[in-house]
Amino acid sequence: MEHKIKVLECIRQGQIGGGESHLLSLVENLDQSKFQPIVLSFTNGPMIERLNKMGIETHVIYTEKPFDITKWKPVKKLLQDKQIDLVHAHGTRANSNTLWAAKSLKIPVIYTIHGWSFHPDQNQIVKKLRIAGEKYLVKNSTQNISVSVSNQQSGKAFIPSFNSVVINNGIDLKKFNPQNTYKNIRQELNIPEDKIIVLFIARFTIQKQPLALIKAFAKAVSLNPSLHLIMIGDGDQKKEAIEIIAQSGLGNNSTLLPFRQDVPDVLANADIFVLPSLWEGLPIGLLEAMAMGKAVIASNVDGTSEVIQQNKNGLLIETTNLSANLANALSVLSNHKEMRERFGNEAINTINNRYNAANMTRAIENIYSKTVNSHTPNS
Repeated sequence: MEHKIKVLECIRQGQIGGGESHLLSLVENLDQSKFQPIVLSFTNGPMIERLNKMGIETHVIYTEKPFDITKWKPVKKLLQDKQIDLVHAHGTRANSNTLWAAKSLKIPVIYTIHGWSFHPDQNQIVKKLRIAGEKYLVKNSTQNISVSVSNQQSGKAFIPSFNSVVINNGIDLKKFNPQNTYKNIRQELNIPEDKIIVLFIARFTIQKQPLALIKAFAKAVSLNPSLHLIMIGDGDQKKEAIEIIAQSGLGNNSTLLPFRQDVPDVLANADIFVLPSLWEGLPIGLLEAMAMGKAVIASNVDGTSEVIQQNKNGLLIETTNLSANLANALSVLSNHKEMRERFGNEAINTINNRYNAANMTRAIENIYSKTVNSHTPNS
């Protein structure tokens, strides 16, 4: 019987976010007759539970720090015990905590960059350190994967020697299918059927700009009282978000919830999906919303701008004057049902043609096979 390639899929956390959704889709779609995925996460969480239910072997080596030297030996022991053939690191923290162990055992490392750890809003010292860290990781990984062309280009702008292949994130079209039957979330949350639901599903962090969205929504709802905002997620800006909602008197027009597992159900009940990020790699939450046929509003940043064609399958807004731009876009879309439907239909076509999980997985499997076949322990 042909030897299965043992792949250690590494991720920074067990919470559900973009990189974690990507890993779940990849593991679910992998050809299990050729590949045996084992998952290493650096924190526990609902993703680990999901993987265990799927029968996937998982391990947690706890750390919330990148380049945590104290974790390198436990990772090395795991690689040896499980006789791993290949490491696939998803994101900076995962790679920085597995690369030394893999290299010391001459195991090839594939690094998927879901978004760079350096961002435009960082101070120069932090940014320089992050760029140096990324430079080290991409140089020492066997193969780098960029999730979008713009993600690749922004890497090359700061790391001239950077090389990667582009494999777009893919969505599981069986799971995110508008033709399926879904729960009535409006009923669960006591939101009347005639309300236009604006949905945000993301971490409450500066990157995702939840506070700018709340301010924009306050303006939009004053012009169109039929709007209702649902925000799903957790993060360091959640407390402030709750305070702004209370101060703005938006209690009756908004619902805040922690992360949930039933994302397709929530999306099915929404009318407009909003992602006002300051930067992105290739946002999976946006792709999931589009797969469900939702009209989307998102900021004109790396990755996102590759997916959305202005006024065809969604609306792109500039990050300068973000709240004002967002309020305007919400007013336009909430008042034009036919525009929402047109964007939603085009969004489904975009995902079916360019961003489905089956195609993504086949492309990654090819890289796994080529990397293992061309790698000899002495190379």
